[in-house]
Amino acid sequence: MAETAGKSAQETLDEAAERRFVLGGASDPRPILAVLHQEMSTTGRVGQILQSHGVALDIRRPVMGDALPETLENHRGAIIFGGPPSANDDEPYLRQEIEWLKVPLEEKRPYLGICLGAQMLAKHLGAEVGPRSDDMVEIGYYPLSTTTEGRRLMPHWPSMVYQWHREGFDLPSGASLLATGDRFPNQAFQYGETAFGVQFHAELTLAMLHRWTTRGHERTLLPGAQKRRQHFDGRAIYDAPVRRWLEDFLAHIFGEPAKS
Repeated sequence: MAETAGKSAQETLDEAAERRFVLGGASDPRPILAVLHQEMSTTGRVGQILQSHGVALDIRRPVMGDALPETLENHRGAIIFGGPPSANDDEPYLRQEIEWLKVPLEEKRPYLGICLGAQMLAKHLGAEVGPRSDDMVEIGYYPLSTTTEGRRLMPHWPSMVYQWHREGFDLPSGASLLATGDRFPNQAFQYGETAFGVQFHAELTLAMLHRWTTRGHERTLLPGAQKRRQHFDGRAIYDAPVRRWLEDFLAHIFGEPAKS
């Protein structure tokens, strides 16, 4: 009792929140629906972590003609990844993906949107998506700050994260802001109990970093972007906490309560 009384409220909150959820495929054999936006795109480290815990993936590419399921009854949840398009583009498959988000929301199934996937969720919920008025971008590693709600959800967040985007999103009405940034203030949010969106790319692997900064080299020349060398230097310094956070975050969304 005396030990608890001597701790700060934040310390108590951190201890209560830490490791509350674990990943595992045995208790729920259904795959997670993974939506990609390019023929050669991969699920990156998200897929590596999930599969290492026995969680299967059902990968679909609507841009290549794959259909999305009418229900998530046969899936553990869904993840929509990033990609070159804007959530404001008029391609039919993008409009269909944004409309399809009613499925996880209405069924209260776990959903994670990454970059474009987060912007799609924000747009589906009625928020604006678009560039900054000065056209500044985030391409490289940038600081991340957590809110009280973010720390209540998970005690440990990375302080620097990898970004690759021109556009950001307003916080949807009714959503909770989990993490913020200096240039794009809305970096992670939660809507309801089961839907999450993050602007940054914790799924990035070293192979993806090589590919993005090679094929997308022109993005590193945009206003506010970091040069290619800074991307690799940043990964060497900042990546380990990002990986630890991602595993915990995926467990929180798609896992189950840890047994005490």
